[in-house]
Amino acid sequence: MTTLPDFSLEHEWAAHGRVCGVDEAGRGPWAGPVSAAAVILDPACLPPGLNDSKALSEAAREEAEAAIKAQAVCWSVAFATVEEIDRLNILRATELAMRRAVQGLGHCAALALIDGNHALDVGCRSVAVIKGDARSASIAAASILAKTARDRLMHELEREHPGYGFARHKGYGVPLHRQALDRLGPCAQHRRSFAPIRLLIEERMSA
Repeated sequence: MTTLPDFSLEHEWAAHGRVCGVDEAGRGPWAGPVSAAAVILDPACLPPGLNDSKALSEAAREEAEAAIKAQAVCWSVAFATVEEIDRLNILRATELAMRRAVQGLGHCAALALIDGNHALDVGCRSVAVIKGDARSASIAAASILAKTARDRLMHELEREHPGYGFARHKGYGVPLHRQALDRLGPCAQHRRSFAPIRLLIEERMSA
């Protein structure tokens, strides 16, 4: 039997003040920004359908996104650009996007529950929660908002940079993406600090 994320971690840390959940989307892709979301939920009015965004269909994520935005105490989504990823590295850029998301909340959070194993600098005390998007309702909500926001942006980038299939693979290194890169070369949205893109550029320069 699958256990859905609940509010027990938020209750556990509530003595420290207002608790938000934080998660990211897009650390692994070869292209596009990394997104992050921060969410403070009302325990008396939890949105339905909360789960790890990867466990939900696109339609279910969009339905949950609408419920989160309607019922959360506050929420915020932020990005770190491809240029920031290449300049800072992906971990530090993810931290930057998370900090921007936390700072964008309408209510100050005293503590952030962050999905993963790194307690990052997000502007308030933070606690890393391994598999947090499957344990914490707030982190699950953040994972949904980060994923839907980034997916939507990748559809926009597909229109700006046609031929790469960004709307389909969201920038991940699937065969379709590699074939487009071999045909078209990298565009402005490709992460040049990532080894597959860096090596491709070196190959094309030496050809």
